[in-house]
Amino acid sequence: MNLKKISAPIISELTAFEKQFSSVLKSKVALIDLITKYILKQKGKQIRPILVLLSAKLCGEINPRTYTAANLVELLHTATLIHDDVVDEAKTRRGIASINAVWKNKASVLIGDYLLSKGLLISLENNEYDFLQLTSEAVRRMSEGELLQIQKARNFDASEETYFKVISDKTASLIKTCCKLGALSTAKNKSDVEKLGVFGENIGIAFQLRDDILDYTGRKKLLGKSTGNDLKEKKFTLPLIVSLRNAPKKESAQIMKLIKSDRTKKFDEVFEFVIKYGGVEYSEKKVEEYSKEAIKSLNDFRDSEVKESLLEFVKFVSTREH
Repeated sequence: MNLKKISAPIISELTAFEKQFSSVLKSKVALIDLITKYILKQKGKQIRPILVLLSAKLCGEINPRTYTAANLVELLHTATLIHDDVVDEAKTRRGIASINAVWKNKASVLIGDYLLSKGLLISLENNEYDFLQLTSEAVRRMSEGELLQIQKARNFDASEETYFKVISDKTASLIKTCCKLGALSTAKNKSDVEKLGVFGENIGIAFQLRDDILDYTGRKKLLGKSTGNDLKEKKFTLPLIVSLRNAPKKESAQIMKLIKSDRTKKFDEVFEFVIKYGGVEYSEKKVEEYSKEAIKSLNDFRDSEVKESLLEFVKFVSTREH
């Protein structure tokens, strides 16, 4: 199952959104236009606008409010990616040079701020105060999640409870917002908006869990080696947290010593450790649990092509290999 098939019921609306988004980015400042054209070239999977449009269509007829919501979340998401690349000193994004690699950090931070302000303005210009409140809450949660993760990485200290708090705030909050905004733009009753919020939160957690599993297993399957990016950044994700808890104290202490060390080639040892002590297996079960909860929240909606796409999106998230 791929995203092309998932977005089939909203393909014309997605094309209309892309045209709108391109015009929303326009500015009278030449440098901004140059960078935003480059951003449009980096077009990713568009998961967030797809979720806005599918959630809206599940609850009613897509309308101008839906496009405002889709533009708002895509502006916000793009801004956070640019800022993340500055923080992580990333040199590439989606296979091409990142904004900070081409235009340096100062311009990157400012272009991120510009996109955030555009998002705020399109909400205010359309009197969408509910949208603004939901999105502001998501930004707060995303920032808190990132800062909590930094704090725990510095202290070499993370529990399962903290991990779920981090991914719920860092990743799931925006996916939840996409689903709620879409529903809010078309739904006749509040309960449908809340159900889609529950769907978004659960599938957002499953999405990040899968991402963290793939950091250990993904490229090993494809290329015979793994990325281990989380490990390089000393991020304590669920496979490692669980394995440290399951292993004998002596082995856990040795692995912790290895992680804290400056040794560059430590991934294979840690990979074997998380497989041996069930970290990956446990995390896979959690993906399944959160996926089931996401599916359950769609039970009350009548069967349709759009509902089928959202159910297929759950399958896509829980089984993706990259």
